[in-house]
Amino acid sequence: MHDVLTGATPTAVQVLNGPGGHFGDTIVIDDVLTATASRSSSAVGRAMGQYIWASAGNPELLVSMEVVLTSGPYAGSSVTVVGRDDIGAPVRELSVVGGTGQFRMATGYVLWKTVSLDHPNAVLELDVYVNP
Repeated sequence: MHDVLTGATPTAVQVLNGPGGHFGDTIVIDDVLTATASRSSSAVGRAMGQYIWASAGNPELLVSMEVVLTSGPYAGSSVTVVGRDDIGAPVRELSVVGGTGQFRMATGYVLWKTVSLDHPNAVLELDVYVNP
């Protein structure tokens, strides 16, 4: 997942500034999902949704997004991901709470980790485990 906050074509846009610090900041995303961490690797989908700085103290986000697959055997299907992202942890676990297409009514989880943080742009690795 390539989260691009700057440049001519950002994929993550801050739409709300919190009252102080980052608490309350809201970012809308339409991030490219690629087969590997390389930006030049083949696109397999999009991560579309939002994340909100939900902690007044620690760097913790509330993530709500659709992982929309655009290629391969699951093209046209998606999974809904919701959860807490403690960005200080090496691996975070978020919930799969539904889906569409071949993943309708899916449950499961996502293991999410930061591969690189070239601030303000980031590459995240998502390992999605679903029970369709």
